Amino acid sequence: MRHLMNPLDFTVEELDRLFDLAEDIAASPSKYAHACEGRKLATCFYEPSTRTRLSFESAMLNLGGQVLGFSDAGSSSAAKGESVADTIRVISCYADICAMRHPKEGAPMVAASRSRIPVINAGDGGHQHPTQTLTDLLTIRALKGRLDHFTIGLCGDLKFGRTVHSLIEALIRYPGIRFFFISPPELRVPDYITDSLKEKGIAYEEVIRLEDCMPELELLYMTRVQRERFFNEEDYVRLKDFYILNNEKMALAKDDMLVLHPLPRVNEIAVEVDDDPRAVYFKQVQYGVYVRMALILTLLEIKVE
Repeated sequence: MRHLMNPLDFTVEELDRLFDLAEDIAASPSKYAHACEGRKLATCFYEPSTRTRLSFESAMLNLGGQVLGFSDAGSSSAAKGESVADTIRVISCYADICAMRHPKEGAPMVAASRSRIPVINAGDGGHQHPTQTLTDLLTIRALKGRLDHFTIGLCGDLKFGRTVHSLIEALIRYPGIRFFFISPPELRVPDYITDSLKEKGIAYEEVIRLEDCMPELELLYMTRVQRERFFNEEDYVRLKDFYILNNEKMALAKDDMLVLHPLPRVNEIAVEVDDDPRAVYFKQVQYGVYVRMALILTLLEIKVE
């Protein structure tokens, strides 16, 4: 039995097979419509979510399975003091696979160590968000045709952004990746990540102004400044609108540059950018359903001929 706690839990070769499966699902959804009949997915979300929870539920329903779970810690026995370890033991009696989001880093790992069913980390604090990373990688591969030899800018909250941390760790396994880290000094990427890049000889630059690197980018990964990760409202208000991507900035970019965003968007991408064909963040959402379908099938060891 396998779990998914970190994007690095899968080798590059295993990711290739997962993405091949996801692309086959996208091309022939009816072929997979009954693959999970009689199977149940539990979504245990101790933290608010729209896209991730509904994407998992949509994925399981598309496979012919069923869904149960909770969308708020207050509506679970966690409100009575039940531990994550006990909750997963109970969930293991009801479901075949579990997707868990938790505000505490490492909580899904604790659940996996006590579970009798596969557990998928659907986000743990500011730590990891592996299925978002799988979504990002599939989007890049599907639209760019490769996962190597490109320049990517990551912009916004690079300190607390778990999607950014996971994506960097996943991309450094591919050759020829060059990074631009675009953030205010207070939200710069953690030292442990830049230290790792230096150690591996991977090219990166840290810049404050988005305009300074736009012409060089083949991919731009925007993120929001996350109110829930700040210790005080004053710092959040000061930084929340530090970057706003608009048509004026897009005019500086390559014709084939792609803009990704894990969503939700707040103010960091102007609505006017949505009509630009290089804006692919809503396509990204659809790829998220396909990759989660492929992941469920893989972890449940279900093969569709």
